[in-house]
Amino acid sequence: MPYVAVSALSHPGLLRERNEDSLVAGPWTLCATVTDSPQTLVFPLGGPLVVAVADGLGGHPGGDVASALVARRIAAAGAALSDEDAVRDTLGACNSAVYEAAGGTGGSEIAIMGTTVAGVVVRPGSVLVFNVGDSRVFAADRDGLRQVSVDDSPPAGPGRRTTSLVTQCLGGTRPFSAVTPHVTAVPLAPGDRFLVCTDGLTDPVPEEVLDDVLREHDDGRAAFELWKAAIEAGGPDNITLAVVRVSQE
Repeated sequence: MPYVAVSALSHPGLLRERNEDSLVAGPWTLCATVTDSPQTLVFPLGGPLVVAVADGLGGHPGGDVASALVARRIAAAGAALSDEDAVRDTLGACNSAVYEAAGGTGGSEIAIMGTTVAGVVVRPGSVLVFNVGDSRVFAADRDGLRQVSVDDSPPAGPGRRTTSLVTQCLGGTRPFSAVTPHVTAVPLAPGDRFLVCTDGLTDPVPEEVLDDVLREHDDGRAAFELWKAAIEAGGPDNITLAVVRVSQE
């Protein structure tokens, strides 16, 4: 029977006091907490299956609240995410929900809380890739690793590989600002794999290292080795990732 294996973990890293990331795998959510080791879940390949990460904005109060809110709403909507418009509508609704929870234009402590989001919706024959912000989705196949999400961030400065700035996210500003989610469909072949992750992985770990790990390992071992690479690179931020593997067997 065709199936989808999702191996995921979420960890605060070495320098942050708390984890402000959240994760979705089908109906299962891991919100602003910590896994001690990768968790692997297996789902039948059939109706839409959503796997996503949400990274609460660092430096803004309520980042963990925003990421958890978005993760739970995406999980609840998962089975209805059948096409690109449905994904865009859900992300727009998530954006509005973050603003509503933050108190609109009021003066509450969490008035400018926000989060990035990135993920995939796996369907027979194709995958919908989506993101708002700088969390990322990569496709990993026999040709190597390639980014299939679109960063909402300005170019990195001279001599720098990354930037911490984002040009749009869910919430995060005052007053309300609409978002334009990146959503695209990519074909799905047997054995295809995807990496969904926050910038706590991609900022400290170069893509060639991610590629090497995914060429050598599958599932939970791949998730562990990716986390290990981020920790060995200093673990400067929360690390949340999911390795998604599609089998047609």
